[in-house]
Amino acid sequence: MKFRSDFFLKSAHRSAFLSLSLLLIVVFQSRSQNIWSRIENRNQTLNVANQTEFNVGGLRLKILDESQTVAELRPNADLAFDFVPSELLEIRSRDSLYHLGDVNIMLRNKNEKDWIKFSTAKERRSVNPLVQSREYLSGSILNPTLGDDLPVEIRRFWEDKDGLLSMRFEIVNKSQSDVEIGYLGFPMVFDNILHRKNLEEAHLQKVFYDPYIGQDAGYLQVVRLSGKGPVLLVLPDENAGFEAYNPLLDDLTPRSITFEGFHDWVVHSKALAETEWENVTPWNSPTSIHLEPGAKRSVSFKFVLAEDVKGIEKTLISHHRPVAVGIPGYVIPMDVEGKLFLNSPSAIKEMFVEPENGIEINKVGKSKSGKWTEFQVNGKSWGRSRLTIEYENGEKQTIHYNVIKAETDVIADFGRFLTHEQWYENDQDLFGRHQSVISYDIEENAQVLEDNRAWIPGLSDEAGAGSWLAAMMKQVVNPEKGEMEKLSVFYHETLWGGIQYSEGPKKYGVRKSMFYYEPEKFPEGTYSKDVNYSTWAAWDQEQAESTVRSYNYPHVAAAHWVMYRLSRYHKNLVDQKPWDWYLENAYHTAVAMVEQAPHYAQYGQMEGTIFLMILKDLQREGMNKMAGDLEELMKKRTDVWAALSYPFGSEMPWDSTGQEEVYMWSDYFGFHEKSEVTLNAILAYMPTVPHWGYNGSARRYWDFVYGGKLRRIERQLHHYGSALNSIPVLSAYHKNPEDLYLLRVGYGGVLGGISNITQKGFGPAAFHSFPNTLKIDGYSGDYGSGFFGYAVNSRSYLVLDDELGWVGFGGNVKVEKDWVKFEIKNASRSAVWIGPEKMLLELDAGTFERVHYNTKTKEIELIFSPKSSFVDKVYLRQNDKIGNIYKPDTQFPIQNGAYVVELKNENLTIRLKK
Repeated sequence: MKFRSDFFLKSAHRSAFLSLSLLLIVVFQSRSQNIWSRIENRNQTLNVANQTEFNVGGLRLKILDESQTVAELRPNADLAFDFVPSELLEIRSRDSLYHLGDVNIMLRNKNEKDWIKFSTAKERRSVNPLVQSREYLSGSILNPTLGDDLPVEIRRFWEDKDGLLSMRFEIVNKSQSDVEIGYLGFPMVFDNILHRKNLEEAHLQKVFYDPYIGQDAGYLQVVRLSGKGPVLLVLPDENAGFEAYNPLLDDLTPRSITFEGFHDWVVHSKALAETEWENVTPWNSPTSIHLEPGAKRSVSFKFVLAEDVKGIEKTLISHHRPVAVGIPGYVIPMDVEGKLFLNSPSAIKEMFVEPENGIEINKVGKSKSGKWTEFQVNGKSWGRSRLTIEYENGEKQTIHYNVIKAETDVIADFGRFLTHEQWYENDQDLFGRHQSVISYDIEENAQVLEDNRAWIPGLSDEAGAGSWLAAMMKQVVNPEKGEMEKLSVFYHETLWGGIQYSEGPKKYGVRKSMFYYEPEKFPEGTYSKDVNYSTWAAWDQEQAESTVRSYNYPHVAAAHWVMYRLSRYHKNLVDQKPWDWYLENAYHTAVAMVEQAPHYAQYGQMEGTIFLMILKDLQREGMNKMAGDLEELMKKRTDVWAALSYPFGSEMPWDSTGQEEVYMWSDYFGFHEKSEVTLNAILAYMPTVPHWGYNGSARRYWDFVYGGKLRRIERQLHHYGSALNSIPVLSAYHKNPEDLYLLRVGYGGVLGGISNITQKGFGPAAFHSFPNTLKIDGYSGDYGSGFFGYAVNSRSYLVLDDELGWVGFGGNVKVEKDWVKFEIKNASRSAVWIGPEKMLLELDAGTFERVHYNTKTKEIELIFSPKSSFVDKVYLRQNDKIGNIYKPDTQFPIQNGAYVVELKNENLTIRLKK
């Protein structure tokens, strides 16, 4: 659930808006204006009129004379664009508003216990400029704005260092006592403030940035929302290892759905590790430095431009930075042989793992190109692991892994948890939720039956439907008879006729919530007095029964589709209705979304890919009238998107989930320019870095407020957007198989999508990135939307890369003479990509054990698992068709565009040839 705000859409699009939305736009903008007004009422403490300009390293830098912090930082290639929030410079010229160039420090004298904090931004005063010198562009002493009690002197220099812009700080102990610096943070202030911007303005003018918290190899990447270059990289130069990334919660810029907040690049974090973070295991070991009287410490950063996001690693290598590439990423299932490729200008001195039994790493040798050193990585102990690499030149690099169970075990645990701990039975339930998979609170080990956000206990919206949606999609990945017995009851008795209307004028409409707050209609004690129901989110019955929210429809359509697939291609799982009844329900749900929820249906829907999947199945089944009607309906929606520069509107000012459906339909209907625009926008907020939490993690920072237990604005690690955005990224990879970057990003999102599932099988809303938390959220929330993305993307990829050689995503690769043998290890084992042949092999039922590829004859061997109680044949497709490149060496019947292969009681092998 999200705050209603639609002001990001183009005026041509606004004609379809409802009056309620227009009212909410005004309310939101008014609130934003009021927040700025509170800042404007504070005295200005920075003179923003006097500035000095420099041009270095492809960047035009302007600094304020009074503070010598950054006023502008523009790439010479596009001077209309600014990496920093210069347009807000005047309003942000007050105390407690950070700028690039500020510093935060916590220190204590020898033998003292308490840390004292100083900040250049808290109470602004003019810095003391240093005499101009050829050694630097500009320099200043910061002590006047840090305070009189600071026992050290801090100087800041803007420099041209070997043709690159450098920001350097000198810290000198001027006291007569030893000083320990326990926190040293440098605010990274770039223009991610989206207040009052429409979508086109935001994509052209604003940036998002993501950290690689990797010590001396760490960096910050600053990317325009459009995904267009150049990309700004902030690199550590001298004594600036990226130890932690700390939110600047004391900055007064209003944080909201249009502003994620700023962060400190933290070089030393011991002071906070001992206090605010004392119950948390940080990403890196906390450090401090000791300065004796008269001692000096220099800390510096470089600002480097990369051509685009795909050129970041190439740029890092060219600037002699250590670079790591993990395959399949940094989430490692225990039965997968991961790979790590390192490229460093300095030889490796030592490597060690924390905890010691977390992962096992062994050197393999040089990569195919000879430019990378290859290692094999095996997960040994469940949970977070940190690999530290010490280089001969003294630099350290940390790589952050998350070891999970084998995917099949993770998904099995997940299914059991959903259909046992989260299975709700209460035939006296006043809201009709009996026999359902309901939201869960893992911290209380209890089902969530009440919440002042009605949708969470109400079985609808993302955070209420998430759990039952995940339970349904789990059956596509790995069906289980006992789970399906419960889910069939849920489908026929709770969803159909409950969550979704089965008759009357609202037929096929989907309710906003089964739960609602109307105490006068129920007995005393129905609602707990411990829950604050005096909020807009505590819907009454009329609001809960509304069908105008389109985002609820894909969840239900997916449930219909799952029932259809299990009925059509399996036996003994779904037999209450004919298979076509379920598929027709899926079709009618898609139509009802547009008819009953036209306002929000104009946007891309999370899980909107399900409508394309339904269309393709209608076409395969020869249900041509429904297929034609659905295609026409979706074409009208896509035509609207095609007319917009950035068609990613939603009920939010900016969003990262509508892109999924916009890409898929734009690609289907041939709007390739629009699908490319969409893909670039996704890559802007979905990085690949050597850190499991950020690798493939699509940006979300407000949904803890709407779906989480700990409610705050915060970068969420592997919220449901990760796996959903992997759908278009991997679809794009299939069309561009030479682009390994796409596969790495997409698969990072896929495995990231299950990385937060606990050992017992609980799936949380997301992982909290704030360094004082670093744990999963307590609520199941909207996790199920992401699991939809995981289920759709549950594939294995066999790839031959020019740089790295043979690598596998979702399986283990073994080369034996002319044969490359690929053992399939993903949870579904129902789809595999053969890279050299640009071929995707998919099964509608049944599983692969292994796939073998002959590099000489180009033959392919498929080894299928034995038949089971509900699968006695496989349905094999090739690139969504049959026989378009390869054909089986044995003749098999064809059904619904797939080869039908009868299984045996033991593994079955067939061979494909060109």
